[in-house]
Amino acid sequence: MKRNKLMLMISLGLVTILLLVAACTQAPATTQAPADEAAPKVEEQEKPAEEVEAKKEAPQEAMAQEEILIYMQMGGNQGDPSTLARTNGAKAAAAAMGIKLVEQYSGWDPQKMIEQFKEAMAASPDGIVIMGHPGEDAFEALVDEAESQGIIITSGNNPLPNLESKYQSKGFGYAGADLYQGGYLTGKSMVAAGLEAGDKALVYDIWHNEGRSVSSQGLYDALAEAGLEVEKLDVSDEVDSEASLAIPILTAYLEANPDLKAIGTQHGNITANLPKVLEAAGKQPGDVIIGGIDLSPATIDGLEKGYISASFDQVLYLQGYFPVQQIFLTKNYLIPGLHINTGVGTFTPDNYKDIAPLIEQGIR
Repeated sequence: MKRNKLMLMISLGLVTILLLVAACTQAPATTQAPADEAAPKVEEQEKPAEEVEAKKEAPQEAMAQEEILIYMQMGGNQGDPSTLARTNGAKAAAAAMGIKLVEQYSGWDPQKMIEQFKEAMAASPDGIVIMGHPGEDAFEALVDEAESQGIIITSGNNPLPNLESKYQSKGFGYAGADLYQGGYLTGKSMVAAGLEAGDKALVYDIWHNEGRSVSSQGLYDALAEAGLEVEKLDVSDEVDSEASLAIPILTAYLEANPDLKAIGTQHGNITANLPKVLEAAGKQPGDVIIGGIDLSPATIDGLEKGYISASFDQVLYLQGYFPVQQIFLTKNYLIPGLHINTGVGTFTPDNYKDIAPLIEQGIR
């Protein structure tokens, strides 16, 4: 009997111990619960921070995605030798900066350039790239109106110095050659190619348009200073638009002036046609020293064969790229108008070969 009681007491003690152990093992679970409840609170504290970062990034993404619209005057006709590289430069800049580019081709007609400016302004773009051929008097009131509407204006190829100075702080810059110096450099290169004092020379260019004869005057002055007898012949608007029409005109001039030793021009498309003029007149390479402007496949062919002695390199690709970049920089970073001289050299039969492949690609 006593033994049974003893066993009962031992059993009850074991049960009590087991219950105490069970209680102790459950205690951590009860203390862990508040920690588990706190976890969601930690996530809730981090979530607002993520939202703040998202809000910070949202305006930047919106700015990056905002498309800039630019209208750009290219000058001549699409794809012609004096326009192609400029167009390609502008397209490259637009692609790099996420810009919508609208190209305008005028066939070098100053009045059409004015009409194109009005069309561009009516579209309320972010910026317009113009050429100075119509002159400052023709552009002034229109540029004033566009600037008052918040449209960024800049220029290329042919400068508008007074308007550039007036609106430079608002992004009006210039990308192109120093026209007079470019023509003068071309004339000096022609003299270096073998001309002498007393030789007869012709400068064939757009003399009836003062804004487009600045570079031609530089060429004329360089030849005259070297002692040459220099005559001026005006390029008509028809020839300006379709340069192949110059071939019979100059062929006839050569027939009337068999002792002519040089022809100079600062018209890119006419430069490309001058080898055809000499061939049509029965002239051999070197009989008449030719000085021109720009680089095209036909001009390179003329350099290679020796018909062209010098061609001014005004780097048309940059005249396309830089104005588009100018508007982008002014629009986004308030950069003032930059005046960039893109023409600093001439190409001759001695130095054209390295750049010829780039010309074939429409880059130079």
